[in-house]
Amino acid sequence: ERIIRETNPEADVAVVSNPEFLREGAAIDDFKRPDRIVIGYEDERAREVMTEVYRPLYLNQAPLLFTKRRTSELIKYAGNAFLAMKITFINEIADLCEKVGADVQQVARGIGLDGRIGGKFLHAGPGYGGSCFPKDTLALVKTAQDYDSPVRLIETTVAVNDTRKRAMARKVIAAVGGDARGKTVAVLGLTFKPMTDDMRDSPAISIIQALQDAGAKVRGFDPEGMDNARKLIDGIAYVGSAYEAAEGADALCIVTEWNEFRALDFPRLKTVMKAPVLVDLRNIYRPEEIERHGFAYTSVGRGTTLAGQVAEAAE
Repeated sequence: ERIIRETNPEADVAVVSNPEFLREGAAIDDFKRPDRIVIGYEDERAREVMTEVYRPLYLNQAPLLFTKRRTSELIKYAGNAFLAMKITFINEIADLCEKVGADVQQVARGIGLDGRIGGKFLHAGPGYGGSCFPKDTLALVKTAQDYDSPVRLIETTVAVNDTRKRAMARKVIAAVGGDARGKTVAVLGLTFKPMTDDMRDSPAISIIQALQDAGAKVRGFDPEGMDNARKLIDGIAYVGSAYEAAEGADALCIVTEWNEFRALDFPRLKTVMKAPVLVDLRNIYRPEEIERHGFAYTSVGRGTTLAGQVAEAAE
């Protein structure tokens, strides 16, 4: 608005803020059936125009929320920051679960059934990435600092998420015996989430870098993100399938939960891998199922039970 006013003070223009809430991989469906449509305006005439623009969606009973412009902008940032905080919260609870012998998936379900909390974004893993959460959390932190009203929870969320990814690499290193030098790790999933080829701030980038720093050789496969991954991750072998990645590997690490990784052929994997070790950073599989196939299995936030700890102590 300022640019227009400076360029042509006589221009009769109304500027609105209409933030989008589309998820990558589901953008068309989200556009047609949005949770809400947020429109920030200062000129009353703009409200009439925007109501008409969204009339087809309003017929589907998509709620229109009209606010002042600053409010609409903050709704976008606050919404993404809250979801990022929710992911980070369950990741920290997952760490505690591993220490006390609890199961983070059951904890998430137990708290998610509370209508005040809800079960979405309570999936423990290697941290958030993508184009929205990292950018918007940092923008909110910077804006809050500029206005001398710091958002400590979001500052902590950003810091915890940054360290989370390298912590996942340490989990892989531990799974191969504590020393990754000369070991080969197969990484399945390079994009920040399934159903997209987006590599921006993907946890795989930091995880692979940490594995390389520890001396590991990495082989990577992703159903959609290979071309973009090549632009961002150097020094790894890009292969054409999960099974090709697993050939001769000392460990297999699932970073992104693509559907094709949910039904891997473990007898086949066991024949091609150097060692039957699976690190499941998305908790796709049940531990007892993988161990039945003779694999050493590591997941996120699923600590050994008290009975298991007693058995280990007895051994």
